[in-house]
Amino acid sequence: MIQFVIPSLEQLSFRQQLLSDEETMAFNQKWGGAVGFPQQKWSVWYQKWVLDAGGERFYRYLFAPELDCFVGEAAWHFSQEEQAYLTDILVYSRYRDRGYGGQALDLLCLQAREQGIAELRDGVALDNPSIQMFLKKGFVELWRDQEKIMMCKRL
Repeated sequence: MIQFVIPSLEQLSFRQQLLSDEETMAFNQKWGGAVGFPQQKWSVWYQKWVLDAGGERFYRYLFAPELDCFVGEAAWHFSQEEQAYLTDILVYSRYRDRGYGGQALDLLCLQAREQGIAELRDGVALDNPSIQMFLKKGFVELWRDQEKIMMCKRL
């Protein structure tokens, strides 16, 4: 069973590796694919997403005890543009198809509910196979355009 872990500042090297992996970030091709996360940005990012997250943001690594390693990340944040809490689940490509994404989504929904959040959403690219995972976990389609489907779940 996947576990949430608050990463240390030094452990952001895993996030750097995750975001720069072409296969892991293939779902993001329409928006630029793999992205850089240089070490000089870690401290500011960590302050915002981990130390000063408040009720606006939540961020954790996904830890798989049976592998004794991090396998991805999970987050939610309040989007001013959407006026909604949006999720972000990213499983390292080498660990996909093992159920980690679904487990992370369950934990993320539980954590959000405990924080008093009534609804989570995610904009999922039309060609992203995780759409089926969201549907299995009780999310429904709110709308779609030519790039993405906005998924939503009442908590």
